[in-house]
Amino acid sequence: MRRSDLGEFEEVVLLAVAVHTPQAYSVVIAEELETETGRPITTGAVHAALQRLETKGLVRSELGEATAERGGRRKRLFTVTPAGSRILHEVQAVRRRLWEKIAPQALPQLDVNLS
Repeated sequence: MRRSDLGEFEEVVLLAVAVHTPQAYSVVIAEELETETGRPITTGAVHAALQRLETKGLVRSELGEATAERGGRRKRLFTVTPAGSRILHEVQAVRRRLWEKIAPQALPQLDVNLS
């Protein structure tokens, strides 16, 4: 798979799966992305991205145990596959190399704290 086959939203969903493994499921992923981006993220968008990632072989899923808080329903839990790990490392390396090439004066100074 080429890195270009991974969209930006899929990339952050894949990263959130890695953050929350072994308890990565759509609701917790959506919450993580809302926290990190400051934007509303629907579980439907996360579900769709997870399905695409699974079709591409970048995540795998299995049903977790039934829980009382979910009325006995089981969660679909996701983990990153070796192919998913490889593509995340490739994307990280490309981004790091590009950031390192930016001259200090190339970007305007920001007045807001981004952290």
